[in-house]
Amino acid sequence: MTHIFSILLKALKTAAKFTSSGKLVIIPAFLAALTYYNYDLYDPENQPINQKHLKSEYDFIIVGGGSAGCVVANRLSENPDWTVLLLEAGGHESELTDVPVLSLYLHKSRYDWKYRSQPLTTACQAMKDKRSCWTRGKVIGGSSVLNTMLYVRGNRRDFDNWAAMGNRGWSYEEVLPYFKKSEDQRNPYLAKNKRYHNTGGYLTVQDAPWNTPLGIAFLQAGEEMGYDITDVNGENQTGFALFQYTMRRGYRCSTAKAFLAPIRLRKNLHVALWSHVTKILIDSETKRAYGVEFIRDGVKKITLAKREVILSAGAINSPQLLMLSGVGPAEHLQEHGIPVFYNSPGVGQNLMDHIAVGGLTFLVDYPISLVISRVVNIPSVTRYALLGEGPMTSSIGIETVGFITTKYGNVTDDWPDIEFMLTSSSANSDGGTAAKKAHGLRDDFFDELLGDIINKDVFGVFPMMLRPKSRGYIKLRSKNPMQYPLLYANYLEHPDDVRVLREGVKASLAIAETTAMKRFGARYHSKLVPGCKKHIQYTDEYWDCVIRQYTMTIYHMSGTAKMGPPTDPNAVVDSYLRVYGVQGLRVIDASIMPMITSGNINAPVIMIGEKGADMIKTYWNGLAVKRKRRRKREVNS
Repeated sequence: MTHIFSILLKALKTAAKFTSSGKLVIIPAFLAALTYYNYDLYDPENQPINQKHLKSEYDFIIVGGGSAGCVVANRLSENPDWTVLLLEAGGHESELTDVPVLSLYLHKSRYDWKYRSQPLTTACQAMKDKRSCWTRGKVIGGSSVLNTMLYVRGNRRDFDNWAAMGNRGWSYEEVLPYFKKSEDQRNPYLAKNKRYHNTGGYLTVQDAPWNTPLGIAFLQAGEEMGYDITDVNGENQTGFALFQYTMRRGYRCSTAKAFLAPIRLRKNLHVALWSHVTKILIDSETKRAYGVEFIRDGVKKITLAKREVILSAGAINSPQLLMLSGVGPAEHLQEHGIPVFYNSPGVGQNLMDHIAVGGLTFLVDYPISLVISRVVNIPSVTRYALLGEGPMTSSIGIETVGFITTKYGNVTDDWPDIEFMLTSSSANSDGGTAAKKAHGLRDDFFDELLGDIINKDVFGVFPMMLRPKSRGYIKLRSKNPMQYPLLYANYLEHPDDVRVLREGVKASLAIAETTAMKRFGARYHSKLVPGCKKHIQYTDEYWDCVIRQYTMTIYHMSGTAKMGPPTDPNAVVDSYLRVYGVQGLRVIDASIMPMITSGNINAPVIMIGEKGADMIKTYWNGLAVKRKRRRKREVNS
């Protein structure tokens, strides 16, 4: 009992930090109840062990305990003869990070790196300083601790294109087994399709435990518009479906929970939290990565790697670390006084992200949507704490997904260019707090556009462009590893991106005109968007302006350490994810995507972790077999 009360005390302290800025006052009592009824889940003994005393050398060092890094750590430590060190700059998850409905409140918290792009001229004009807020997880589990848990694999043509670009082994049929390897599909109707799904993997994938009536209405609206209801992670992507989530019994299933918690007692795996890696150590003579330099408890430390260093630090930190270590565009490194180890022009280039249009809000006449002040109450909190059920399990109202092809695509290809995220909420649904802050909106813009419908019943349609043609890049601010890099998003610089999003907006308006939505009194909140009043509403010029005002990142930064063949001058890693010019160094995370996948990218990043780990195991196990055979021949001779 004493142990339970100590855990409760810790939960209340967490809640006190969370509510000190005047947020939801019910949260302290909620977290206390949640912890009391689920104390075994929050027992610190069930979290990955933060190893205090590290060895001077490991077989493998993994930098970054995010969506890919946790997978790689799990799979490499399956070999009891290998020692593995996982270094993570952040700390543990908490009771707060488990609650799906509160994910937006994690943005700009201690779990977030709090990155912001450089000011934009082509997009994000409604954001403070015209900068996009790039939330990235600084916590064990990485961005899988902060995201909306959407499980979307992408389109088969995405991966076939990767292979066609010279990346052998990355076609759809070759990556599908790695998606299935992780998966524990809890929907029995999907699970019986063994061609595309699996059960028993580490990562729980399930339907939402709770939906509003709008979730099913969105499906009916899709049917009215001529689309099938489909398994978007199955044979065909085009169509509508209820989202699948990386969730377990109503709680977030981060990659730390999925891949690290079950193996926390493996003696050959050490996890070091609050360990900020500042440099990869590379031998100038052998051209081999042999360790890392990192800061922990304010002290600079060095740990060596006998076999490989693996960068899984994400699409911002991985290229930053490469450049700080002398691998990157030579001229840029020289500007900052960094000795050039290998001139790799593509490091930090090819930056891709998915963006959506915000502010497409539709009023309804019934109290059926996810209004935070209404659903976060004593009954729903008690239900969640006791049973893991109810509105607290909602992923901030994101219920239904639709994949469509605009007139700029080919409908016969089953390669959609727009994804609808259909929500039983919008930026006004939390009283003008978390969503506005997460999106980085200016107060005057928010108040003018949405201030008169605060806490009103609405639904939202967020059209997301799937294959942007615009490319950004990352540069070092200085050679100081503690300074954040400069992030140039370059959203909407290519005119085709605006055209595709414009068609997505028009299709969003069409959803509200269906019978399925009209029965709720659905109508577009047609207030003129600030900054666009000089244009006639509903014209192409007006929508182009809207797109450039409320430009939402979907937090899918990728491509900054591009995978490609040696003939590609901008390729950073080969198809085995080995860094060109450096032995014993790989990148395994979203950085390696040559083209961004068509959908939310957390599932593909986990797949990359699975495939990357398998490549490492195949290489070293094969090397061991060759050495064994050689020794046998020597003995026999």
